Amino acid sequence: MNMLSAQKMSLGDVVRFGNGKSIKPGGVGRYLVFGSNGIIGGCDEFRHENGVIIGRVGAYCGAVVYCPSKFWASDNTLVAYPANGQFDTKFLFYLLSDAKLSRYAGGAAQPLVTQSVLKQVEVRVPPLPIQQRIAGILSAYDELIENSQRRIKILEAMARGLYREWFVHFRFPGHENHSRVASALGEIPEGWEVKTTGDAFVITGGGTPSRKEDEFWKNGTIQWYSPTDLTRAGAMFIDDSSDHITELGLAQSSARMFPAFSVMLTSRATIGAISINTQPACTNQGFITCLPNERVPLYFLFHWLTENVPTFQRMASGATFKEISRGVFKTIDFLQPPAALLGRFETTTTPMAEQVLALQRQIQNLRRSRDLLLPRLLSGQIDIGEI
Repeated sequence: MNMLSAQKMSLGDVVRFGNGKSIKPGGVGRYLVFGSNGIIGGCDEFRHENGVIIGRVGAYCGAVVYCPSKFWASDNTLVAYPANGQFDTKFLFYLLSDAKLSRYAGGAAQPLVTQSVLKQVEVRVPPLPIQQRIAGILSAYDELIENSQRRIKILEAMARGLYREWFVHFRFPGHENHSRVASALGEIPEGWEVKTTGDAFVITGGGTPSRKEDEFWKNGTIQWYSPTDLTRAGAMFIDDSSDHITELGLAQSSARMFPAFSVMLTSRATIGAISINTQPACTNQGFITCLPNERVPLYFLFHWLTENVPTFQRMASGATFKEISRGVFKTIDFLQPPAALLGRFETTTTPMAEQVLALQRQIQNLRRSRDLLLPRLLSGQIDIGEI
């Protein structure tokens, strides 16, 4: 793309803004409801169609999402449309993504972007045919990402369904030949054992090195997770943390290293975000980390934790924020199935989990490539005729 063909313009000449409208989150309906952090529910009415949703206020101020269909946008958002037929909606989504709109946030109490400020932002916009070509190139990456995400959901649903069939409903292979016996958890298959989590597997916690000591953090190489890492990722596996600590920071805090392929559970404020670390790591104090063993293998443990999140939330306490302590967690009843059945479950679900991990990493690579390509296409550094 010749940069002479891209015209410098104010965003107000490119975009027509609309306002979101208040709505209760968590609803259901045929149309998606968007808040500043993405989809927050559904409803049976819509106010917008084929537009770009911009986070207007709060932690996700400046975040950008595209919805090609009919939708509702909350009052925490702005909605952007092409100002006229010279501009392509999908191209505007990528243009606004590249503009990093959070840079233009004001507000004393919390970040806030306004229409009047955004309208002054300068952008470079090529002619419509080139806009459509750029949008098509970048959309190909997004379609591959969405396809991989759909495959992950299918694989996770298959493994979760198998877990529930065997270990919740007790319809495991050969269940017809097993009688039921009374237990503290009600009737269970004969040969299964009721324990506590503290007896079934090792449970560890975390800690935070002092932020005042640079040598605890500067050039740190040890992965150190906070709950935000898990809630932001929302994934079965997690490869890296946003913060890292040093060996000295680890030694002089209550943080404790645990091996790769342990299961991290957030235990305060947001209770029940769960991920498997793929590298040795440690966490802050907002976690209960569970270490698998021969009797409680990895993917069985992961699904047991996922299945029992409502129990953890119900057992949490605290005035400022809810938390389930390690002491309370260790008292939770744990139903121990026979080793042979657990081995069969792991053999069946391990290939599914490995495929999930491969797809997650593929998504990361696609996003990285798309995000590197985006500014180069928009600036004209890359000739679209070469792609």
